[in-house]
Amino acid sequence: MLRPTGAADVVARRVARRERGRQRRVGVRVLATFLLVAMLGGIVGGVLTLIVSGTAIAQDDVDDGLLTDDTEQGVFGTLESVGEGVEGVVIQVSRDGTEVGTAVSAGDGTWRVGVPDAGVYQVELVVETLPEGVELRDPDDNVRERIRVSPNRDQRVRFAFDEERERPSTVIPRLANTSWNGLKFGLVVALCSVGLSLVFGSTGLVNFAHAELVTFGALAAWFFNSPTVGPQVAFVVAAPLAVVVAGGVGAGLRTGLWRPLERRRVGLISLMIVSIGLGFLARYGFAVVFGSSPRTYNEFAAQRPWSWGPLVFPPKDLVIIPLCAVVLVLFAIALQRSRLGTAIRAVSDNRDLAETSGIDVQRTVLVVWVLGAGLAGLGGVVFGLTQAVQWDMGFRLLLIIFAAVILGGLGSAYGPMIGGLVIGFAGELSTLWVSAEFRVAFALAALIVVLLVRPQGILGVRERVG
Repeated sequence: MLRPTGAADVVARRVARRERGRQRRVGVRVLATFLLVAMLGGIVGGVLTLIVSGTAIAQDDVDDGLLTDDTEQGVFGTLESVGEGVEGVVIQVSRDGTEVGTAVSAGDGTWRVGVPDAGVYQVELVVETLPEGVELRDPDDNVRERIRVSPNRDQRVRFAFDEERERPSTVIPRLANTSWNGLKFGLVVALCSVGLSLVFGSTGLVNFAHAELVTFGALAAWFFNSPTVGPQVAFVVAAPLAVVVAGGVGAGLRTGLWRPLERRRVGLISLMIVSIGLGFLARYGFAVVFGSSPRTYNEFAAQRPWSWGPLVFPPKDLVIIPLCAVVLVLFAIALQRSRLGTAIRAVSDNRDLAETSGIDVQRTVLVVWVLGAGLAGLGGVVFGLTQAVQWDMGFRLLLIIFAAVILGGLGSAYGPMIGGLVIGFAGELSTLWVSAEFRVAFALAALIVVLLVRPQGILGVRERVG
């Protein structure tokens, strides 16, 4: 093919520069729109949560040891009734009649109170804070008198609940509540997995460190919201800040790590190994910096559940589900309607063809990393609302995230959204028949069944091999 020369060459270069400038401006506008939507979503969500959480235990009345506790020894436990965590229960620890600390059980029933030194302590479960329908096996057995705590060790304390209490006696209430939980969990998984799929589609990288971006988002929001180690800003501000910082981390990883490795022509297998090592480094770095104690956001130490007909749920669910759904829908619309979204889908479908069509592939991939990391951070923030924030919370979701991506179609832009919902519903509905410990196994079983029928995933494209 003959190259244009002279005036034609000059015109071609000017057109190319003009097109790159136009694409860059569109990318900046779309990115700014995404960050604005995330910030507005976090602000609106936080405001709505503060409105609906009027039944929550006031923070002034409960000094939540689970939030501020970084002591080296303490007492901890998990409150469970008929296989489910009991949330919002106050635990008080005292010694010689003097209160040492207080904690409120998180969504999964976990709690911890640090103590200043080793010794013998008294641990009391405040019966008045038990949710409706949850009772101790012995109502008078709510105090543990002589709990001996050793130096630099945590001592587990158990409280026995009335296991004779039945779950909802009819099928409809049980089905309604498990479906509600499945929808909530599925939306969180979808939010976390979209970025992983887009990164794979645009670069071919299977990023095992993606789960740590989820953890980072939750920990960043907790830090901004913390009354002890952070600036103690309101959650409606902390959540958008966490999303923006997570997006910045994604951009830093792309420009400082993955792009230089690509320039050196490092193979995809080697890049995958690097991502595994990066995941380990980040995960245990979180454990060292933030500690291993579960934590909750400052405004959401405990919420008493609401009852709407057969549904029983904490008020914050009225924010989690609409917020996740709105962000996913807006993101899908942006992918479908905007020029940058078209570029992202083009790069994910065929990178070489997209580059020959005039698309700035490197800039598009950078935007994919920013958006993917921001969505993962937002998913971590929302996941932290459903349970306690911990250093390995993203890693516990990693297998589920990969299952959602593969189920929806590896590399597909929209597949993880559907895959996350299928995984969430399959896992939660399985608890109608089996113990909640096996929900992940049933979610993966759903993945196997779908792949047997459609090997490329729900929205994946069949490819010729060989």
